[in-house]
Amino acid sequence: MTGVSSLQSFHKKGLFGDHHKKNESSLLKISEIKGLSIVQIAQYKRSKIQLKEIQIDGVKFPLSSPNVEYNEKTRILWSGPKTWLIVSSKKSIDQAIQEKCSSENFAVTDISHSRAVIQIKGFKAGEILKKGCPIDFNNFKRNNCAGTIFQGINIVIDKTEDEPETFNLFALRSFGESFYHDIADAALEYGYVGI
Repeated sequence: MTGVSSLQSFHKKGLFGDHHKKNESSLLKISEIKGLSIVQIAQYKRSKIQLKEIQIDGVKFPLSSPNVEYNEKTRILWSGPKTWLIVSSKKSIDQAIQEKCSSENFAVTDISHSRAVIQIKGFKAGEILKKGCPIDFNNFKRNNCAGTIFQGINIVIDKTEDEPETFNLFALRSFGESFYHDIADAALEYGYVGI
C-alpha cells in the first residue's frame, strides 16, 4: 500500500503573494517533503548502552540540545533527554535502527505516517517563522533543532542550511492543513513559490 501525502489536496504549486516584479529565484520556496522515514528513539533509564558506541547509518546520536548530527540521507535530531528523532530518506533505515537499538535498551516508534513535513527555503524563511513562533531565530544556526509551537500548533523545527535559510518543519498529520495554511499565509507578504 502506498502512503497518501498529508498535504496532497491543498498544497498548491505556482507563484503566490507579493511576487510581482521580483526575480523568482529570490522568492521563498514552500514544499512538502515526502517519502521520509521518521522514527522516535527513547533510551530506557535502565539501559547500560553507551551512546558513543552507537551510530545509525554512520551518524552519531547528538547528546545535547539543540544539536543535529547528519549525513547526506539521515539526520538525528535531539528532542529531549535520551530522546531523538531519526529522519531519513534511506529506505533501509528501519533495519539499521533495529540492528543498533535493541528493545531491551530503547523504545523505537515509527511515526512516519503521522507527520506532515513542510520545507521553507529562502532569504526570509526565518522571518516567516518569527511571525508565529517564540524561538530566537537570530541565534538559531544550521543543524539546530527545537520542539516549539507555530500559531498554537506543536511542531519540530530542523534548520538544514544557513544560505539560503532552509527549515524542515514537522507537524502532526492531523494539523497538516492548518499548519500549511498558516505558513503560506505568513509568506504572502514576501511572495513565495509553491513547489
